[in-house]
Amino acid sequence: MKRFFRYLAIVFALLIVVLGALALTAWSNIGALSQGDHLVRDETSPQWDDGRFANPQPMFIDLKGGILQLFESQPGEEPTAPVPTVDSSAVYRMPPASGLRVSWFGHSSMLLEIDGVNVVVDPFWSERTSPFSWLGPKRWYAPPVSIEHLPRVDVVVISHDHYDHLDRESVQAFNARGVRFIVPLGIGAHLEDWGVPPDHITELDWWQEAMVGDLRIVSTPSRHASGRLSGNSGHTLWTGYALVGPAHRVFYSSDTGMNDTFVDVGQRLGPFDVSLIETGQYDAQWPDWHLGPEQAVRVHQEVRARTMIPVHWGLVKLAHHAWTEPPERVLAAARCANVDVLVPEPGQAVEPTTHPTIARWWPSIPWHTAEQTPIIATHHGDPANRFASQACP
Repeated sequence: MKRFFRYLAIVFALLIVVLGALALTAWSNIGALSQGDHLVRDETSPQWDDGRFANPQPMFIDLKGGILQLFESQPGEEPTAPVPTVDSSAVYRMPPASGLRVSWFGHSSMLLEIDGVNVVVDPFWSERTSPFSWLGPKRWYAPPVSIEHLPRVDVVVISHDHYDHLDRESVQAFNARGVRFIVPLGIGAHLEDWGVPPDHITELDWWQEAMVGDLRIVSTPSRHASGRLSGNSGHTLWTGYALVGPAHRVFYSSDTGMNDTFVDVGQRLGPFDVSLIETGQYDAQWPDWHLGPEQAVRVHQEVRARTMIPVHWGLVKLAHHAWTEPPERVLAAARCANVDVLVPEPGQAVEPTTHPTIARWWPSIPWHTAEQTPIIATHHGDPANRFASQACP
């Protein structure tokens, strides 16, 4: 019996060592929480409620069906052949002739060249969306353009602190270039923890704005969550962005469920030349966390944008749908609504106001239609929202 307890103690000690080692490998990626005056500022936000940031509308999620199922995988959810990409390094040697150029690098990582200001959005150049470098969803292809081969970057904007949008290694790489950061409330603590100087960080609440040259960058409401340790810790805010220049305007939805603020965004800050709307990583088990393709098209219309580029898809598997389903369903819904959509290859630099023709580059594989797997937000004030999941006549 003594030998048994001795072995048990050894196993327990080894387990503690392993767990400690795992914690150490992840710790540097987790970040920090607001303290002192920064915490006081967060607590005065209209979005702060009972010790954390909160959505005006409740968020539904089926934990068992909606999260635990991610550890499974079905055919078609990840590419079986290389995904084509474009290295636009040479293109960046000249500014966009139209004054507006968008480079989508996969998921929600982008470069926006707008009226002479260069903006990187939610940069993700790491291999995994995870606190661990060896575990978690892995990207399907290398970054189409290296950070070193980007043009001058004036500012990096971050929408929220989930790992697929706030990547420590990418932040530190841009910080090494002396870049300014614009982030939602609470995320400044993460950046300072990773070495970004406080005077290079601007934190915004919803509807607040900052200037970068002649470009207004306005924080817009979204319906989502935040957290580096859990999916809904709520100690940092989440946001979309309107980028308003002297000649062009861009709207980025970030991660969001359907809500009642998009018409207001369009009225206050639109019309937009292009909308960058999240369309992928959706599931009926969490219908309030992500729009889904059909509601994404509706958001594009509500913010009064001319051309839509679907984002938040095409790089990592974070939900159970065919990896090509988001653009297929967006294009189907767009045909019904007479919406102009561009689906560039990852890395391809496009000038949306010139209405370029982009050939279909993703494979034809089976996918579920809106009628088969509708994504409809709960607790949404407009019952007509259901039209977004229906096929056109």
